Amino acid sequence: MSRVSDDVASREFLAAIRVGDLVSGTVTELDRWVSVTLDGFPARPLGFVGSLDRGWGRRRATMDVGRRITAEVTAIDLDRGQAWLSMAATEHPELWAFLKSLRTGAVLSGTIASIERFGVFVALDDGPDHPLFPGVGFITYPELSWCHFEAASDVVQVGKSVSCEFLQFDTTHGEARLSLRATQPDPFQTFADTAMVGQTIQGEVTKLVPFGAFVRITHDMEGLVPLRELAWPPVDAPEDVVQVGEEIAVVVTEIDRRRRRLSLSRRRVSPALK
Repeated sequence: MSRVSDDVASREFLAAIRVGDLVSGTVTELDRWVSVTLDGFPARPLGFVGSLDRGWGRRRATMDVGRRITAEVTAIDLDRGQAWLSMAATEHPELWAFLKSLRTGAVLSGTIASIERFGVFVALDDGPDHPLFPGVGFITYPELSWCHFEAASDVVQVGKSVSCEFLQFDTTHGEARLSLRATQPDPFQTFADTAMVGQTIQGEVTKLVPFGAFVRITHDMEGLVPLRELAWPPVDAPEDVVQVGEEIAVVVTEIDRRRRRLSLSRRRVSPALK
């Protein structure tokens, strides 16, 4: 079979498969991922299992060339002639069925099961246990709160009940990606509804950085005063004119709703300000 005809045949074969289908085949190669020759297309491997999709626990160690597997299709790339598979899906059908039943935007309740350096696990009230993790739900740090925080424990505590919005089914880890902040009003948009460019407001300097100073203007809102906007004439470092904890007046120069960025100016309060 020529390369061109092989590509056409592989696309036709894969086009008949849908994400969520169960497929069977034989392991033909072990590398960064597992290559699988799918039943019905013996010409070359079209199925691929990523390292985290091989399953969990001791089953990972039993993978070898020639092994027969059944896995769920999680993605199809017709251009490359590849079907990405998950063995974890077939090993934990109850978990997969639950996660596949969830819809983006649904609000799920649960209990904070563990706080880790990479995110927070949530044991869902109506979900099954996870075979590896403390909970089926997972919140990344950016999705914990709209506001800046130093540690996750400033926002949530183990054992605390929470309601979160479902974002997506992470098929690689077999978990529900959640957002706690999505269930709360966005303070930036609330501020933007009433604030105007050119408005003068009071705020507290919270942090000095080489490119300027951050100023808290409400309990949960901060803006940046760029270095060039701190004083006139310009200064070399923010600490030359302001200190953390100092109350200052600033002018709103830009409200970027899309990027949630508030730009401020200290020098525009008074052209001669130093």
